[in-house]
Amino acid sequence: MIPLASFPALNASLNATTAVLLLIGWGFIKSGRREAHRWTMVAAFLVSSVFLACYLYYHAHHGVTHYEKTGLIRAVYFTILGTHTFLAVAVLPVILRTLYLAARERFDEHRRLARWAFPIWLYVSVTGVVVYWILYRL
Repeated sequence: MIPLASFPALNASLNATTAVLLLIGWGFIKSGRREAHRWTMVAAFLVSSVFLACYLYYHAHHGVTHYEKTGLIRAVYFTILGTHTFLAVAVLPVILRTLYLAARERFDEHRRLARWAFPIWLYVSVTGVVVYWILYRL
């Protein structure tokens, strides 16, 4: 069993891994390596799914973590957290639809939607790590 106190670092690592996989997948599709892109994006989705399960488990058992710092960093933290949280919720159906379109080989629609899904998903993954660092490391 993973100690509850390890979950924030685990979650940040899963977010970072997702971000790296997204960038690798983007590189693959830009270079025409469709099959490598496909599997890398599936891996990114699976890592994000593991993150979500760990995140929900942690918060179900730990509850809310209150941010105690004051000043400018507090405003920065809540701005990043707010955009991260809103976009994380909003992008999930977009990601699911994008994956569905690819699985159905509807690549023109997939490409149009992925142009929105990719940067938002990447932002959510990166800001997840930033939120961790501000909350636990600064």
